[in-house]
Amino acid sequence: MLLLLSFSDDASRDKFELLYEKYKRLCLKKAHDILRDYALAEDAVSEAYLRVYKNLDKIDDPLSGAAVAFVVTITRNVALTMLAGEKKRETDELEDTQSDSLDLEELVLSRETERDVYRVLDGVSEELRSVFVLKFAYDLSHRRIGELLGITENNVTVRLHRAKRKLAELLVKEGYAGA
Repeated sequence: MLLLLSFSDDASRDKFELLYEKYKRLCLKKAHDILRDYALAEDAVSEAYLRVYKNLDKIDDPLSGAAVAFVVTITRNVALTMLAGEKKRETDELEDTQSDSLDLEELVLSRETERDVYRVLDGVSEELRSVFVLKFAYDLSHRRIGELLGITENNVTVRLHRAKRKLAELLVKEGYAGA
């Protein structure tokens, strides 16, 4: 990644370089998962890191779970924005089911609705969203999520449950699923 950025000090430059080296592959994978095009994914990661640079002061510890979630969320948002600009998305509808229950894991795994779920997920608090994204987008264990975010496995489970419940409410409200 070629960046001609001017850093105010060596510490900022080091922080940015650490963020880039540590998370660039993860960000590239996320962007490629969304865009399905390697060149576009690279563009998305470049744009995302420009945004990270502009918001570098918001990151205290580049190795923290919050930093990972911050960088990945920016990358995801850039990729989704690029996807919307690349082509007009077809309207996806969930199939009507006889069951009134909402299976969130199945919904998230469905490629047709993934972008809609992530858009709706923006309505969930960052605390819950980061756990949800790390679990379902990156398939991390509760233990690993806890390590990244500096919380207990039990707290991960609780936050995940709350995130699913809130997401289900928002999906019903947005008309993606029945109550």
